[in-house]
Amino acid sequence: MTYILRNQKAKMNMLLFLTFLLITAAVFSLAVGQHFVSLTSVYRAIFSFDQQSTRHLIIRSTRLSRTVIALAAGGSLAVAGALMQALTGNPLAAPGIFGLNSGAVFLLVIAATFFGVTSMELSIWLAFFGSMLAGLLVYFIASLGRSGLSSLKMILAGAAVTALFHSFTQGLLVINQESLESVLFWLSGSTAGRDLEMIMPLLSFILGAIILALILAKDINILLIGEEMAAGLGQKTIIIKLLLGLSIVILAGSSVAAAGAISFIGLVVPHISRFFVGNNYHWLIIYSFIIGAVLLLIADIAARIIIMPQEVPIGVMTAFMGAPFFVYIVRRGFKVNA
Repeated sequence: MTYILRNQKAKMNMLLFLTFLLITAAVFSLAVGQHFVSLTSVYRAIFSFDQQSTRHLIIRSTRLSRTVIALAAGGSLAVAGALMQALTGNPLAAPGIFGLNSGAVFLLVIAATFFGVTSMELSIWLAFFGSMLAGLLVYFIASLGRSGLSSLKMILAGAAVTALFHSFTQGLLVINQESLESVLFWLSGSTAGRDLEMIMPLLSFILGAIILALILAKDINILLIGEEMAAGLGQKTIIIKLLLGLSIVILAGSSVAAAGAISFIGLVVPHISRFFVGNNYHWLIIYSFIIGAVLLLIADIAARIIIMPQEVPIGVMTAFMGAPFFVYIVRRGFKVNA
């Protein structure tokens, strides 16, 4: 896909503009809801003035955590999608293709069905490890055979693992329908219902995975010209792929643990970012994180107000936003290494 920003200054200016959009979306996320809070009140709440007011409690107890979760989950999913598309060479690759979402939900259903787990804090870590285990299983299956690890085998293994976990999950929910309510959040996706302290440990995982992706950016750029060419230039492609896979699993697993199964962000955002910066992953990772965070913040704000006082699941909003773009990608036939 042809990009329009061909010099560093233009890319930096666009990055500053996107950062401004991110800050604006975050402020509106703190202000908008069943009870609108003025921007002055947002400022006073964030900087701990007027701590006893109702507005302060609303912002600090609920909206701040929602804003941080949407920002972190949206950015993580977008970067994970960008890395997956580089790893598989498939422009339609997204975190869900590795079975990470289904692995997280499956482990949560097991915990709720057989052990009666209802703690949100424990569920977050179960979702994280369920995603990690699903990613490791995909890698193990894709590595079997004489030809070893390949992009096509990873896609097929991911599809197989996703279908397997979905089948097991549905079977367990039929047996014990009482557990459906406890995992409904993870199935539909949401940024509500968790304290900031619960997801703070996940933020360190996300930060580490983003740093790892940025360190690998140069190697990803080389890998995109072709695996044989990259190996001829001395790159240890297997190690690079394994590190990329580790970063993907951590980012996607953390986002599922924080906000449940959210679709299309990991698919759509990397293509939007490529429109501006092409396939230079030094820029693409940063652009993807910011744009992903902005889109999920906007989706979360819309989910709160569209049918007030009730809320639309945020996964529904992202699907509504992403499905038309998915069709557009399929029709245009974009390539990751274009």
